[in-house]
Amino acid sequence: MEKKIILTGGGSAGHVTPNLALLPQLLAEGIEVHYIGTADGIERTILSERKDVTYHIISSGKLRRYFSWKNFTDPFRVMRGLFQARRVMREVKPAAVFSKGGFVSVPVVIAAHGKHIPVVTHESDYTPGLANKINAKFADRICVTFEDTLAHVGAKGVHTGTPIRPELYQGDKERGLAFLGFDDKKPVLLIMGGSLGASVVNDAVRAALPKLLISYDIVHLCGKGKVEEQLNQPGYRQFEYVNEALPDVLAATDVVVSRAGANAVFEFLALSKPALLIPLPRSASRGDQILNAGYFARKGFAMVLEQESLTPETLLDAVNDLYDRRLSFIATMSAEPLADGADEVLAVIRSAMKKE
Repeated sequence: MEKKIILTGGGSAGHVTPNLALLPQLLAEGIEVHYIGTADGIERTILSERKDVTYHIISSGKLRRYFSWKNFTDPFRVMRGLFQARRVMREVKPAAVFSKGGFVSVPVVIAAHGKHIPVVTHESDYTPGLANKINAKFADRICVTFEDTLAHVGAKGVHTGTPIRPELYQGDKERGLAFLGFDDKKPVLLIMGGSLGASVVNDAVRAALPKLLISYDIVHLCGKGKVEEQLNQPGYRQFEYVNEALPDVLAATDVVVSRAGANAVFEFLALSKPALLIPLPRSASRGDQILNAGYFARKGFAMVLEQESLTPETLLDAVNDLYDRRLSFIATMSAEPLADGADEVLAVIRSAMKKE
């Protein structure tokens, strides 16, 4: 009988793209793939065009560490999601569940555990987020991106790295330059603010644009609703985000400015793209991006510019420094053995499915 697996994860692209990286091999092995997410999350948007994955909708609430009136209603949404996830487990009868985290994953993992279905979770960041801390209690194995994270997850942990989407390796520089309309006379600078965009980074880039454009052609992934058409000019291309053309855009890229989400930085590592990382500050997050960026800087994979120090002038200086040192960063990244963790994660999933 054909084996089935349920994938889950959502809230941001970082909780979805590693699942996409596993899909080609799972499907090639004849495994029927189902996905549990929310009705309006980015996970549904990303998976909406896939005909080879069955998408199931459940209710989800956010688990907050701070006061919000939604803290009184969201537990009921989580409970509703738990009952919906149990129904999906009963109907699909998966051999295993793989969770990439995010709050939608919590009722899915609990439901699977209650049905004695093996659960494998994956933690991308240096320290586990709240959803994955809860999921860890119900998981059989916990895959981690950073080796140091093993200290936070105990005996269930296994260091796998993070899965990289295989299509990213198929990018073509000439196609990328043609897509962007660049002539290859200047190095290409890619600005990425993450799937939700980064207004602070966008503002600094635009303020520094006249000086940056002297030395670089720039492709700017601004985030939804954040393109400013009046700034369009030769050598500067803006997009909310890029999907199908992203591998080609990355192939054409010489250096990157980006937030420090774990999946993005490991994609840069796998492709040996030197990056200037501007992590989300603690005032806007739990500090995971600061830890991710610090790790990459210590390993010699990237430079870091704290948001508190970000100005058009410091951005320009840091980008120029990064470009001048790019060959050193490329050499260090190219020697890293576990840049792509897809095979390691799949091995853990296969082992869990055999226990079913």
